[in-house]
Amino acid sequence: MANATPLHVVTGKGGTGKTTVAAALATALADAGQRVLLCEVEGRQGIAQLFDVPPLPYEERKVGVGLGGGEVYALAIDPEAALLEYLQMYYRLGRAGKALDRFGIIDFATTIAPGVRDVLLTGKVYEAARRRNGDRFTYDAVVMDAPPTGRIARFLNVNEEVAGLARVGPVRRQASSIMAMMRSRSTHVHLVTVLEEMPVQETLDGIDGLRDTTLPVGHVIVNLVQPSLLSDDTRDAFRSGALGTKQVASALKSVALEADAARALIDQGSAHVERQALQDAQREMLSQTDRPVIELPTLPDAIDQGALFELAGFLRDDLLQRGEVA
Repeated sequence: MANATPLHVVTGKGGTGKTTVAAALATALADAGQRVLLCEVEGRQGIAQLFDVPPLPYEERKVGVGLGGGEVYALAIDPEAALLEYLQMYYRLGRAGKALDRFGIIDFATTIAPGVRDVLLTGKVYEAARRRNGDRFTYDAVVMDAPPTGRIARFLNVNEEVAGLARVGPVRRQASSIMAMMRSRSTHVHLVTVLEEMPVQETLDGIDGLRDTTLPVGHVIVNLVQPSLLSDDTRDAFRSGALGTKQVASALKSVALEADAARALIDQGSAHVERQALQDAQREMLSQTDRPVIELPTLPDAIDQGALFELAGFLRDDLLQRGEVA
């Protein structure tokens, strides 16, 4: 029997597809036959949109199945609802807690004390990851769609966040328990990026920040990778100038096509070569870390459940090769 439910925290700079990758990872684990809980903590309802279901309430709901027979459940964690649940759990306030909510005190508490807000958000994940049905955990894995890379170390380091707010008592004890989970071997903080300068640099800074707070760094997941459409010879010809408008126009004429398209084709080809060079340079920077890197391709169509299955396939195959999925 496992000693702990694996927790996969997914972070990334805005625009890198962090939520999509988190959903694809949950689907990949479900493809391997696991029962997975996918949580979001930013109130954007991104999970509901990806799985094409109504907005998620503050309760766990089944949103998908994996090809291997597993299931994906989802939970949108609301800090105000989590605080009411916390007050009932630790202080048995019941109706008194709901009265506080009517007077706006709950909203005030979660807004004025962001450290407590993070304890509540991560605390719900902690509870779900530790929950048992009989002699086994309720979920085989928990995936958290977490805040962006620039805030992730502070968000996960909840013990430090509440140090000045609660030195003793249930809040402090819960924060300490959460930190024990966050720093355990069963937790993996994955960083999502794209092969562009700013996201890659933020990813490298994020890795340093996580290590500075002794939080476990998992995979670097490179999303939206553009495949090379040109052969090495064609690319070299573009770079050297050996392939220009005259050569392309001549080739077009030889197959009875309009030579006027040559300039546009050259411009597109040059832009593609430059894009590939940028990707290669950023890929080289990521290779300097000691973390495994997984690349996910740019898909031609909008992200729907079919696309999630496709991305999950890439993740599952890589994780299986590394022995990280049963």
